[in-house]
Amino acid sequence: MADQHHMTEDEKVLHGMGYAQELSRRMGGFQNFAISFSIICILSGGLASFPIALSTGGPWMTTIGWILGGVFALIVAASMGQIASAYPTAGGLYHWSSILGGKFWGWLTAWTNLLGLLFVIPAVNVILYGFIRDLFFSGILGWDVSTWTNTTMFLWVGGITAAQCLLNHFGIKITSMMTDISGYMIFIFAVILTVLFFMHVKSFDLAKAFAFANTTGDAGGGVAPAYGTFVMILMGMLYPLFTITGFDASAHTSEETRDAQGTVHKGMIQSVFWSLVFGFLLALGMIMALPSVYGVLAADPNQKVLSPEIMAKLAAIPGGPAPADMAILGWSSFSVLFNTLIAPSLLGKICAIGIILANFFCALSAVTSTSRMIYAFARDRGIPGVLATVSPTHRTPNMAIWFTGIISFLLVVITTPLNAFAALSTGCAMYLYMSYGMPVLAGLFAEGKTWNTYGKFRLGGLSKLFAVIVVLGVIGIIIGGHAFVPSAGEWGKGFVPGLIWYTVGFYAILIIVWFAFESRRFQGPPIGDEIKKRQAAIAAAEAALAKG
Repeated sequence: MADQHHMTEDEKVLHGMGYAQELSRRMGGFQNFAISFSIICILSGGLASFPIALSTGGPWMTTIGWILGGVFALIVAASMGQIASAYPTAGGLYHWSSILGGKFWGWLTAWTNLLGLLFVIPAVNVILYGFIRDLFFSGILGWDVSTWTNTTMFLWVGGITAAQCLLNHFGIKITSMMTDISGYMIFIFAVILTVLFFMHVKSFDLAKAFAFANTTGDAGGGVAPAYGTFVMILMGMLYPLFTITGFDASAHTSEETRDAQGTVHKGMIQSVFWSLVFGFLLALGMIMALPSVYGVLAADPNQKVLSPEIMAKLAAIPGGPAPADMAILGWSSFSVLFNTLIAPSLLGKICAIGIILANFFCALSAVTSTSRMIYAFARDRGIPGVLATVSPTHRTPNMAIWFTGIISFLLVVITTPLNAFAALSTGCAMYLYMSYGMPVLAGLFAEGKTWNTYGKFRLGGLSKLFAVIVVLGVIGIIIGGHAFVPSAGEWGKGFVPGLIWYTVGFYAILIIVWFAFESRRFQGPPIGDEIKKRQAAIAAAEAALAKG
């Protein structure tokens, strides 16, 4: 505080919100974009969740559904970007909701966002393990991976998570460099994969790529429960929205980004836009190439990829199977597509390695985003303050980073034996979008009233319209997510609880905890006079970090 003339505009804004500049501002505009683009990672969710689209609305869901979901994500990103420009803090959504909707709404947003973020990392790392097993060891090396067990997966996921935490621990500069590489890698390999898929297209009949078909239930290999058109579309939207999520990372790294008020909203919006464009082209290539899989396998009398029953069903289709018919492959639709058409070539093997690396960087960025959320929430004592500890050497929230890694790994260990991983992976997209909608909803009612502080980015007349679209869209995601993961079995006979059990239980516990303890203890982010009182503590904190 004694050297006001040397403070940057970013530091002044942060001090004006009652926080010290503890983290290192090493990220520029591209780095802020790249961290969200890396978490979105169309080479992760865009490939792993491809069966969700194919086995709900068929080809239409992979193409038109992707566009609809991507446009919705753009609206969400723009609505969040407007608020991020006004309040560029590491807490992001939690901070916004607290200021615009009160401390209870902020506290609830924090836990919703935290739940979604903590679900992202294990979901992506399990996907990464699957790609390592199926694309590399099985597809490239030709190993028999049928004997790999859950223990094998735990060892791989544990090692992967530890490596991601180590890279985060040693500084945002290393992480930013990795996400920069990831950003370019996703662009390059998405283009190569798209070209390779189009090279295997037998007939450029675009009508088949946009054909609408209800492939829920048995027609889609049992990926999604059988429903009518409306719920089927809502379930299918998990395909684009499971992929195009996590872009709040740009907001969570606000305190490590230069010119945060003019940069963070661009990082979110541009990461969503380019994911939408390249993801659509990739999805179009996959859906049009898919019928070629049957032709290749039918020509090989020794193939063991598809069962005789599935081959017989596909053979019985007059004129050969169309993309919608290939939904019968179920959860294996992408891996069969890739290993049959792409993996045999040298370029395909290189792509497999690129997909694996991109997924590693995706979860690496998710660790960065989640740890910053935990750091910010702990800084305001929403969770134990020790998690707000910053390494004076590396200027990273080291305790939050390792807490993130440990919890993420434990979630894999706990959910896998319970057959609850579907709830965890679906929940990560649903809870994240719920947390995105909460500050936007608060802003809808606060704008022009209690919300009078704005940043460099404004939506103007579109603000309230976009907010309404966001809220309605989030309601649709909630319905689709719970429909996609219903309860199965009977009590005492292999009962597997559906996603609704987790949601109801989670929020019931939160409400009890709030009224029993937190409503009196938790103060939320500093507002008004509290900000002025913090200035001396801010100066002391920054001085201590400067000394190391």
